[in-house]
Amino acid sequence: MQTLGPVQRKLWLICLVLSFVPRVVAAGSAPAPLSSAEGRKWLERIHAAAHATNYQGVLVFSADGSLSSARVAHFCDRAQSYERVELLDGQLRLSYRHNDLVHTIWPHSRVAVIEQRGPQQASLRQAIEARAEESYEIREQGIEHVAGREAQVLLLTPRDAQRFAQRIWIDRQSGLMLRADVLGSRLQVLESSAFSEVEIGIKPRPQTVLNPMQRLVGYRQVRPIEVPTQLEAEGWSLKPPVAGFVLTSTAKRSLDPVTADAVSLPTLQAVFSDGLTHVSVFVEPYDLKRHPRALSTQVGATHTLMQSFGDTWLITVMGDVPDSTLKQFYQSLGRQR
Repeated sequence: MQTLGPVQRKLWLICLVLSFVPRVVAAGSAPAPLSSAEGRKWLERIHAAAHATNYQGVLVFSADGSLSSARVAHFCDRAQSYERVELLDGQLRLSYRHNDLVHTIWPHSRVAVIEQRGPQQASLRQAIEARAEESYEIREQGIEHVAGREAQVLLLTPRDAQRFAQRIWIDRQSGLMLRADVLGSRLQVLESSAFSEVEIGIKPRPQTVLNPMQRLVGYRQVRPIEVPTQLEAEGWSLKPPVAGFVLTSTAKRSLDPVTADAVSLPTLQAVFSDGLTHVSVFVEPYDLKRHPRALSTQVGATHTLMQSFGDTWLITVMGDVPDSTLKQFYQSLGRQR
């Protein structure tokens, strides 16, 4: 075998590095946005696959230089839906879902949180809705591979500054989303989630979800109370609304704490969605001792704004959107009584 000289070795190394660099489209040759009908067709396929596909695999999440992973599975059996998520890093946590019933289990502390969630918040993984096309331009960006499967790459570019762009990889055979990158204003990756391995089209195994949900002997069972309500019925309004976001659910929750000595306070939660990302607005009684100052933080793509509303209420706004969007939610929130 011929030995490579210094120049050849350097050229070979450059080629190797370039092979891992994402494809860059030359100026003036970027693909045109899909038509509304074409974009909705893609989103409808992704939405259907998220609910109807049987799969299991390992999902890796990265943000701010840190990595975490989870073993996930999703089964559909006629009208029944099942999910399980097992965190593989840090403190062991297991989540199981049967239709709208969700169990979150901490084996080491022997605590199980049992919740009955609304249909739109029940799933343990994000689902995309077809109406996202109203807020994002969709472009096809070629074919790549994720977890050994051929995937169509789609770039969803926001039509305004209220949300982040996303690049998603869709399994060409099933329509299942295999990877999603949330992108900043310079298209830098803020956070990413991707399957490192995945099996699609497997046989449903509902007992792998149902059995752990029924084996809670010896666990302290915490059952937060959630009562559906309306924002206006609780004396609040959001005017003007934030462009593209629709109120999808409002509920009053009694956040039963995991630690016995913590204080439980009634909290109002309103969830808004643009079809791709969500923003949650929490309203709770303001306590100067517990909430001494305003707070604004960012972890990956998730921004959080915490600020008092007068001397009576504490408002927390959270979502994978720019901080300016959270401020707009806070500033639009009004008290009617």
